[in-house]
Amino acid sequence: MASQPGPLTNWPWHGLGNFKYALLAPWFAHSMHKFATSKTEERDLLNLLIIPVLLLRLLYGQLWISISRFQTARSKCRIVNKSLDFDQVDRERNWDDQIILTALLFYGANSVIPGTQRLPWWNTKGIVLATLLHIGPVEFLYYWFHRALHHHFLYSWYHSHHHASIVTEPITSVIHPFAEEFVYFLLFAIPLLSMAFCGVGSIVGLVGYLIYIDFMNYMGHCNFEMVPSWLFRIFPPLKYFMYTPSFHSIHHTKFQANYSLFMPLYDYIYNTYDKTSDSLYERSLKRQNEEKTDVVHLTHLTSIQSIFHLRLGFASVASRPYIFGLHLWILSPLSYLLVVLTWIFGTTFTLERNNFNNRSMETWVIPRYSFQYMAKLEKGTINRLIEKAILNAEKMGAKVISLGLFNQGEELNRYGETYISKNPSMKIKIVDGTGLAAALVLNSIPDGTERVLLIGKLDKLAYYLSLVICQRKIQVEMVQKDLYEFLKLQLPQEMKDFILLSDSYMSKVWLVGEELRYSDQMKAAKGVLFIPYSQCPPKIVRKDCIYYSTPAMVVPKAFENLHCCENWLPRRVISASRAAGIIHALEGWDTHECGDMVTSTDKVWHAALKHGFTPYNSSSEI
Repeated sequence: MASQPGPLTNWPWHGLGNFKYALLAPWFAHSMHKFATSKTEERDLLNLLIIPVLLLRLLYGQLWISISRFQTARSKCRIVNKSLDFDQVDRERNWDDQIILTALLFYGANSVIPGTQRLPWWNTKGIVLATLLHIGPVEFLYYWFHRALHHHFLYSWYHSHHHASIVTEPITSVIHPFAEEFVYFLLFAIPLLSMAFCGVGSIVGLVGYLIYIDFMNYMGHCNFEMVPSWLFRIFPPLKYFMYTPSFHSIHHTKFQANYSLFMPLYDYIYNTYDKTSDSLYERSLKRQNEEKTDVVHLTHLTSIQSIFHLRLGFASVASRPYIFGLHLWILSPLSYLLVVLTWIFGTTFTLERNNFNNRSMETWVIPRYSFQYMAKLEKGTINRLIEKAILNAEKMGAKVISLGLFNQGEELNRYGETYISKNPSMKIKIVDGTGLAAALVLNSIPDGTERVLLIGKLDKLAYYLSLVICQRKIQVEMVQKDLYEFLKLQLPQEMKDFILLSDSYMSKVWLVGEELRYSDQMKAAKGVLFIPYSQCPPKIVRKDCIYYSTPAMVVPKAFENLHCCENWLPRRVISASRAAGIIHALEGWDTHECGDMVTSTDKVWHAALKHGFTPYNSSSEI
């Protein structure tokens, strides 16, 4: 929102949410009926193509979002090295409004302007006319309108909304109040209406002009330099007729320079061209991943649809905790195709880059889904992918790599110890986060608790929790005989009196792991507190019980560039394994936490609190 919103700030369909697409339904129905009932020679292709073009533009915009975020996460040719936040993502989630408005205006124009019906596919005269009108009136009028937007009340009423984004993403280009965007539409209508009224319009001319506007808009705001320098060497005058992402980024950082739409020509003419534009362009084009990475967190895809929840997927979806809703159900067929493609061609990729306390962190994704980690045939491939990622992190100078979700496990890699055995000279420290996860679970148990029920799959964390709980003289009950027998053999003699095999489910505190069954939950007494020690949250089946989150921590306010949610966790909350790796690096601990090794719960707990991390549970206030 602008600093002092002016008249017509909100879009007409503000408040409708995704139901705004219903506004197109009557037009689309009329278009289909008209096409079906018209004779072949009288059919209006432009009218028919409005919705397909809308869908194409939506897909095109999404591709730009994904590519831009992928590039900036790798720091490759990045221009502005500052932080994005959730406020910006929320502010830019209505980027599709202008595409809907375009479709409505095209439908309206097509119904009242005679020159827009039954257009040919191509008309050279029309394309030449549109090109000249864009270079002349459109660019000229935009330049002066843009300069006016930077003065006095017009800036505070309207344009400040757009400039709230210092670090731009492709869709930042179309984030404007309705009144401002409507003026832009009037400018862009000059070539389109001129082609229609002069009788030289064509489908390629009209649609091509829209695609040109989209391309230049998205490119100019993508925050990575992509225009090759050889273009300007071959044709030097091109610098007056095509801007670059770095050229426009200066406008968002300095505000009072580089006002042009897509062609810097008028900035040169009126002396508003920033003198540092060329040097920034050259630096950005040469910039590779120059930043040192201190910590790498290794995660993987979870559910089939989780690929759309990644930071590289839908920005507004990724900025909220993962929930399988209608929008993801609709994309299910594409999800299965992507499963096959990632299985065949997938390689580990950088998802996110954060900064905290002069440390740089990256999150990498193993291109495998949770169900694949359960398949024995996949374990060899997954282990090779994880080992390669660890060695790559070591090569780039990272000090710590944390293993998230199912990238750690007894059967898979002995909680990371396998990689140390195979690479004994490796300097990077592998962290599975057991100590911090245990500390979070232990601190979630209410004071005065005398007994807990341990239920679910036995793993390293379950064993360590049992040990510490018994040391605190709290009784650990179990209903699974195999779990009881294993712990009885493994725990020290003095602790065995605190474990009990029982057929009772009456404990008020349950520590639950993977493979918690529906039937077990139904046996719980009313008001039971379910505290997961699992990697994934249990399915909630009891409304009369309390379910805590999987072990996780709220990051400090100084934690930068966090603008997407980690799986099911809320905003600015990260998993215990991810937090453990960061704390390990901040403290400079020179030990692994994998295999049988566990960092002391008290040690890691106090270190986490010292650095500003706070525990999260389902009732936490963020």
